Amino acid sequence: MTSRVRHNDYGVLRPPAIGAWQPSLTVSVVIPAYNCAEPLSRTVEALARQTYPAELVEVVVADDGSEPPLDVPGARVVRVAEGWGRGAARQTGQLAASGAVIHWLDSDMLLAEDHLEAHMRWHHLIDYAVVIGDTRFVETPGEEGVQSAYTRKTLESTRRLKDAGSSAYLQHTGASSSVRADLLRAAGGVDTGLNMAEDTELGYRLAQAGAVFIPDAEARAWHVGPSTVMLREKEVHRHNWSYLGDLIPDLRWLRNHPRRHWLVPYLRVVVTATTYEQTRASVDSALAGTLTDAAVTLVGPWGKLTGERRANLDDPLLDLRLLHNLYAHEPRVVFAESVPSSAAPSPFLLHLPTGWVLGADTLAKLVRHADKDLLGLVSVALTEGQHGVVAARLERTAAFSRAALFDGRPDDLVDEMYGSEWVSGSEYDFVTAEDAEPLTGDAAKWRTLASRRQGEIKALQGEVARLKAEVERLSAAATPQPAESGGRGPLSSLIRHLRSAG
Repeated sequence: MTSRVRHNDYGVLRPPAIGAWQPSLTVSVVIPAYNCAEPLSRTVEALARQTYPAELVEVVVADDGSEPPLDVPGARVVRVAEGWGRGAARQTGQLAASGAVIHWLDSDMLLAEDHLEAHMRWHHLIDYAVVIGDTRFVETPGEEGVQSAYTRKTLESTRRLKDAGSSAYLQHTGASSSVRADLLRAAGGVDTGLNMAEDTELGYRLAQAGAVFIPDAEARAWHVGPSTVMLREKEVHRHNWSYLGDLIPDLRWLRNHPRRHWLVPYLRVVVTATTYEQTRASVDSALAGTLTDAAVTLVGPWGKLTGERRANLDDPLLDLRLLHNLYAHEPRVVFAESVPSSAAPSPFLLHLPTGWVLGADTLAKLVRHADKDLLGLVSVALTEGQHGVVAARLERTAAFSRAALFDGRPDDLVDEMYGSEWVSGSEYDFVTAEDAEPLTGDAAKWRTLASRRQGEIKALQGEVARLKAEVERLSAAATPQPAESGGRGPLSSLIRHLRSAG
């Protein structure tokens, strides 16, 4: 692997033409199946006719409780032993697979003979590709078929995902997609508890692991019959959105409740425990902001807190113990012995120096700034210390995960593939614990509202000044009005209005 893809713009890659290269990677085609012997046999027969070398291909069918059990010539059948549904079947199949690449396939697919080859040429170029086949829906075999309306619209509006940014994973589907086995396992494999939308949720976690999503028009396949989404779209969304809000923080419209606790935080703040007061000020500010699905990892030697007899007020670990007491039952605070290397599956990680306090809207503003240009790192200069600049760091999980796939300095790699910037702490409302306002009631909400209104006032004052200057220019050039008008023309009215507004 040598190519470094920026964001999701895989256009820098030059895959070989089909039939004009020499494959070497093994691939396991994993097919979840349930009571579908006839269409499944058709799919497996199509796999036997592939141009990709047969000695590099294995077919694994994950039988999700079919009765009678499936017997599929040309495939290795593994029975789902724990759980049921597509998530459990996909995970069972991929755990049994031995290939360097896992190729997901639905059980009712018709494949062009070069389908596998089209997928696999990308995996020979980079090892963080997720390749998505060109699936058309047909009523009967032999038809040309059509893409889903959502897929067609997305591909057309994003230059086939090159401009899709952090949302490219939404095109990930289990009907025909492929990924390196080690990247899949680094992302955590398939969620066995999901029976619908498991491919979308997996796509999200693959994105956080650094994946680039590549839709290949030459990886042709046909799905016999419409998808469930085509038939019952509103019901599918009603079902899936009941839990995807917990699992995919990137779907912001599913998190519009102002006080809910969510399973996967949108942003994780890391604070190292020092004194009780300084640490508490930092942690509490992270929990009190307008970005309500933020969580905190509090780092310290928590294993030293044992239950032996001690002098309560003279305990050498007193501050550490007080912090543990304070946040022991706060679900948004977790205790860790060391700084986490990644916030995955959360999309953002903020390293906050202890003793620095966030403004009510600080986290939301930082994320908005990072998302404007899909930056991988935003460094916040806070002050000049004895050992150099004291800074907070907002890191995009996907960017640092991708950087970890290469040799080199992570910050430099992130800057190359995502971009990075320095900003001023005062611009984003960072203050020291000593200078911070108390957090009481709905202070976060009202402080943020006041800050926004101040910004609006400044903008309006600037507009008034501009209009006054324009009026003065027009006044100097205008022909004097007749005396009988009494100075009541539209220009005079505008001048009076602006003077009163000033």
